[in-house]
Amino acid sequence: MNLWENIMVGLGGIAANKLRASLTMLGIFIGVLAVVLGTAIGQGARQQILSSIQSLGSNSITIFPGQMRQGGVGGGQGSSVALKMKDVDAIRKNCPTVSAVAPQLQRPSQVKFGNQNTNTTIVCSTPEFLSIRGFSVSQGDFFSDRDVRGRRKVCVVGSTTAKTLFGNSVPIGRTLRIGGIVFKIVGLLAEKGSAMFGDPDDQIVIPVTTGMNQVFGAESLSNIYAQTINADDAAKAALEITAALRKSHRIKADADDDFSVRTQQEFLQFGDQSGQTLTFVLSGIAGVALLVGGIGIMNIMLVSVTERTREIGIRKAVGATGANILFQFLIEAATLSILGGLLGILGGFGVSALIRSTFGFPAQVAPFWVAVSFCSSAAIGLFFGIYPAYKASQLDPIEALRYQ
Repeated sequence: MNLWENIMVGLGGIAANKLRASLTMLGIFIGVLAVVLGTAIGQGARQQILSSIQSLGSNSITIFPGQMRQGGVGGGQGSSVALKMKDVDAIRKNCPTVSAVAPQLQRPSQVKFGNQNTNTTIVCSTPEFLSIRGFSVSQGDFFSDRDVRGRRKVCVVGSTTAKTLFGNSVPIGRTLRIGGIVFKIVGLLAEKGSAMFGDPDDQIVIPVTTGMNQVFGAESLSNIYAQTINADDAAKAALEITAALRKSHRIKADADDDFSVRTQQEFLQFGDQSGQTLTFVLSGIAGVALLVGGIGIMNIMLVSVTERTREIGIRKAVGATGANILFQFLIEAATLSILGGLLGILGGFGVSALIRSTFGFPAQVAPFWVAVSFCSSAAIGLFFGIYPAYKASQLDPIEALRYQ
């Protein structure tokens, strides 16, 4: 028999048992769908993490209280570890490479307007918040340094918070209550859109002095943001900030820092590693489903060999070789896995598109992972089909013809 005849015989065997073939392909379909979808979600998460970090600009530096463990996870050294406004002044005075500094105290709080209320994030900062954090004002103005020095009760509201409290009306000039204290709205932040780490539009920004002294009664900051004129100066600025804060905190020469300074490049590297790790974890879990589908193919092919023992005996009696039988059953196994794989890839594209349109999550199907999924499905079909095919090719024709 030539190659084409072997292929047609193999496909005929599948067509004779359509339901069984469909259920067998379902296992491969689910496995490949899981691989494609898992990697799409992983790559989407990676893209969203990097976009959130890049939105701050490559010349941004973040200072955290306490040391940071390997991998970027915070590990504070106790309640005595703190960043204070004097540290902001120290950076301004002693770090010539730093062009702007913005303290930040961030706390959740309930906000009320009339009979409307919502829980949102209150950010206490200075006017430098806008440029360093990459925000802009769509209506009204941001509060000024004079408002910060005077501890004035003014605020700038994010678009999500404004819509929750005021609907479609313009909130400029109106008042709301934060922790029972009345604040006047002087500006509305331009919409930034969803991000990996919460909704940046669901927040209210108030002067840091007002927030620390009158709203939260806090003495320390959540963190400090700094910015350089050029991205190439970030590493140098980080060294200057470290020296300034060690002096401000009176840290001895042989003692560790009680703060952490991180540049955007470090955050980008960590974000990229996190996204890649998530992709491999999801693809690994999905690979288990693909393996289960391969075991299903072997099981069905073994059943098929048993059912078609007499057919194999007849084919051998009229001249079919063991290689012909082997190739026939390998064709059947490979066809089942490849068809299931192709359907799984199409399903992955479809579900990814649905996730993007419904949830706005950037699930992207990468060509590399499509190729990996297709090759894996074909390889699994061949691998798990070898034993049943070999078993069929080794059947004795006399014994096969006697099989009932």
